[in-house]
Amino acid sequence: MWNLVFSDPVVWGSILGIVIMIVMAAYYAYLFIHNAKNGL
Repeated sequence: MWNLVFSDPVVWGSILGIVIMIVMAAYYAYLFIHNAKNGL
């Protein structure tokens, strides 16, 4: 079953999109917290 899932490019596109969104969100959250600490 997993072979069929991972051979589908649509699945890879969805996973890649989700990973990019999570990384971007974590990056902006880190920048926000880092700047907030410096501001205080």
